[in-house]
Amino acid sequence: MTLDIALLSALFLGVFGFLIHGRFRYDLVAFTALVVAGLLGLIPYEKFFSGFGHGAVAVIALVLILSRGLINSGAVEWTAGRLLDHERPVSAHIGLMAAFSAALSAVINNVAALALLMPLDIEAARRAGRAVGASLMPLSFASILGGMITLIGTPPNIVISQYRQDALGAPFAMFDFAPVGLAVAAVGVAFTALIGWRLLPLSRLQAPAEGDDGAAFYIAELAVGPVEEGDERRPSAFDPIAEETDVNVLGLIRDSRRLTGFSRLEPIREGDVVVVEGEPKSIEAFMGKARLGFAGAERHEGGLAEGALSLIEAIVPQDAPLQGRTALGLGLLGRFDVALLGVSRGRERFRKRVRELPIRAGDVVLLLGTPQRLAAAVAHLGVLPLEGRRTDVLQRDKARLAAGLFFAAILAAVSGFAALPVALAACVVAYVATGLLSGREVYAAVDWKVIVLLASLIPLGEAFEASGGAQLIADQVVAATSGLPPWAVLLTLMVLTMTLSDFLNNVATALLAAPIGVEVARALNLSADPFLMGVAVAASCAFLTPIGHKNNTIVMGPGGYRFQDYWCMGLPLELIVLAVALPTILWVWPMTS
Repeated sequence: MTLDIALLSALFLGVFGFLIHGRFRYDLVAFTALVVAGLLGLIPYEKFFSGFGHGAVAVIALVLILSRGLINSGAVEWTAGRLLDHERPVSAHIGLMAAFSAALSAVINNVAALALLMPLDIEAARRAGRAVGASLMPLSFASILGGMITLIGTPPNIVISQYRQDALGAPFAMFDFAPVGLAVAAVGVAFTALIGWRLLPLSRLQAPAEGDDGAAFYIAELAVGPVEEGDERRPSAFDPIAEETDVNVLGLIRDSRRLTGFSRLEPIREGDVVVVEGEPKSIEAFMGKARLGFAGAERHEGGLAEGALSLIEAIVPQDAPLQGRTALGLGLLGRFDVALLGVSRGRERFRKRVRELPIRAGDVVLLLGTPQRLAAAVAHLGVLPLEGRRTDVLQRDKARLAAGLFFAAILAAVSGFAALPVALAACVVAYVATGLLSGREVYAAVDWKVIVLLASLIPLGEAFEASGGAQLIADQVVAATSGLPPWAVLLTLMVLTMTLSDFLNNVATALLAAPIGVEVARALNLSADPFLMGVAVAASCAFLTPIGHKNNTIVMGPGGYRFQDYWCMGLPLELIVLAVALPTILWVWPMTS
């Protein structure tokens, strides 16, 4: 063993040790290892920052940004909402949600897919009065399985594709992962829905508490826009939407006066204002699904500033400039381009118009605007934003546009019209130009810790391979499996990779295992493709621990899981993945060169 191999091996062992320990951020650990390797001369200066310009890094960042744009459009929310029914049996609910999660994870990042679906699943569990832990882990595992279907579904697939480009001269295409990924996802989702959730300790997992969870209820006013001729909308038409979104419709305002004893069959006119009560997320969902706007737009030419809007909740302290004033008197909309959408005063209901209501100390106000405008208004009004109580306003009227632009980008990449990074970058530009994403959201959508981790480990992995380290490990794998058939060697590599992925970041696992897989294939004079595909599947399958994949970590708290709970469903699922993936890989990707 040369000195370079020994030093790089020690660095990788140190990185893995710190990643498993978890005390320090994984991006800082990887970047520190990169700096140490540079100081020791193990990485040439001209390649020190090469990882930040690597194609895999760009694609992962672009996929995260586009995922945010698709979520902003409401396209995903609309589809998911059709699947929810709290009266559905648990197995049926888990099966539908898991299947949708897997399908969604194939086209957007699987972490983003889980982040969108988890609140919906928790709400369905609350309404059904069952333990949310019964469905959250299956939802997480399904999102991981679905990411294996396409190139952009999960970072390991992107890493493996780019490594094939570097090692063999051509990357895996968008749907090269589909035959194996679809087979694994289909069987895995069926297992989670029919058997897997029953293996969890359901007697210990608690049902979500009913009643108040600390969220404030607001009285808000929503404006009726232009009414098309022949469109006889009535307040009663809002009842199904109100029930779905947990909103109470309290009344109707016409010509600046609250209608008393109004009939729910009263035809609604343009300019009417619907008075509702509910939580911010519920009000936002009701506003979008009922095709209503914010009250006050008729007095403010052009409405709010174009771009991504948010709702924030802020409490009014004593002696704040807003205390004793009204939104109308302050000229809130005209001066700051921010609307006072609602006010929460305990459970008190008031008949005065929201914008004409004198604000008291202790009130909680619901403000609508762009993040930049909201920050300026909050500073001027002296109110205190509540931590973690921001709700993004979906642009549901742009759902078809968002989906169309995204699939046009995928089609351009698949047809060879444009390289994948170029096609995705063009889609990002289109999202920004159409207002689906703000400049701030473009940067906020990227998980920079993952980007730094990947960009730091790529030069380290290339140096390890160039030094002969990957060849050395591959020789040991071949020697340990001497006399076994080639499929058994591939199975051994997949088991080792899967074990690493349960304790390490899946990107780090893919970067380490990919060159080893290629070297094993070369040593056996076999095609490298089945080994790379095996590494891609195994690196994505982290089901035994809450630290192997970010999705498992996300559901741990809300689901009430313990570390050992992941083994209950994760171990049989990993065995099923191996049993399905191995023969499928050998069938689709023959081992003969």
